Amino acid sequence: MSDNGGSYRYVPPRPPIWFAPAWCSGLGGIVGLLMAVGDRSLMIAYLLVFAAIFAALAGACARFLRSALLARAICLAVLYAIGHAFFGFAQGVCLGIVGIIVGGLSIWLSSGDYRLPIPPYANRAQVLWFYGFRAICGAIFLFLITPIIILIPLSFNQEPYFSFTPGMLALDADAYSLRWYWDILKNGMAAPEAVEGWWRDMWQNAQWVRSIKNSFIVGIFATLLATALGTLAAIGLSRSEMPWRRPVMALLISPMIVPLVITASGLFFFFSQVSLAKTYAGLILAHAALGTPFVIITVTATLVGFDKSLARASANLGAGPVLTFFKVQMPLILPGVISGGLFAFITSFDEVVVVLQLADVRQRTIPRQMFSGLREQISPTILAVATILVIISILLLTTVELLRRRSERLRGVSPA
Repeated sequence: MSDNGGSYRYVPPRPPIWFAPAWCSGLGGIVGLLMAVGDRSLMIAYLLVFAAIFAALAGACARFLRSALLARAICLAVLYAIGHAFFGFAQGVCLGIVGIIVGGLSIWLSSGDYRLPIPPYANRAQVLWFYGFRAICGAIFLFLITPIIILIPLSFNQEPYFSFTPGMLALDADAYSLRWYWDILKNGMAAPEAVEGWWRDMWQNAQWVRSIKNSFIVGIFATLLATALGTLAAIGLSRSEMPWRRPVMALLISPMIVPLVITASGLFFFFSQVSLAKTYAGLILAHAALGTPFVIITVTATLVGFDKSLARASANLGAGPVLTFFKVQMPLILPGVISGGLFAFITSFDEVVVVLQLADVRQRTIPRQMFSGLREQISPTILAVATILVIISILLLTTVELLRRRSERLRGVSPA
């Protein structure tokens, strides 16, 4: 502990001089294995060489430097120079980015600041578990997110390949292009090079544009229907006098549990009998059925923190059930309702199994068009569309998280 102007601040003990180089050498070994690119004859050599380089850099930073910024700059320059000299420009840039991490990590470890988030009485095993658990979670997250991240640079490939070309790896500007994004607008047009009537031709004939329109039409109407039905069902199930609440809840959320192919087959046979198969109305109803459980679960969770005395006070003041719902209850549960609606929209926007069975060519959505593209005409346009879908999903999920935090503030719950 140190006295800083009358206030005490915990100063962690500095670890041994070998501590930072030892951990950074482990990171260097992992980087070396990655740089070997699967060549077994080079793996051991690269592992040892990069472990030694990283240990030397970390030891020098820990011994002679105190500024994390300066350590990052030096490690960036050294690793970039090594990568560029022996592997190429792109690998040099990647190693330079890793150098920034190594520089900051070496100062953080050598100064003992890694113990600041942990109670001072924690022993070595507890410290190791604290960071080991987070490292495991980070590795799992990286494993799940890497296939999605790889799609983004591949969508800018100039060549019609689903792999990185030598030009892309060398960061050659000519190897990157918006070709496949333009193909989203032009594919299927009668006269893609024409100037007059280009917009009308694209809006009516472009395959991907038609699929995008169908996805938004079906998704928006299915979301509105699912949100209305799910909100009413959640409010009814939240009432203590509601009989058979558990069986009814299990029945309403069954579309989330039953395998989707079984649900799609059942909907197809039923809709065929009532002339709803191969129609927009049938597809909207099917997607609404799939999205309603998400709305029910989200709104039900929001209603758990709802103060029912507010509804009783509104009734004592003369307001009817409808007025109470719209003036008292709805404003407080609105973030949960919108969150459930967004989940329902995402479910509809990404669904393909039901569309395969219930829709024809006129109702093709984006996932259905991507499925057809993989089977009939392999084109990197699919990667461009996938990138756009990833961005849309990130925006929607960010909105859901913001609404969740707002709902917690309205209910008086402090976020963790």
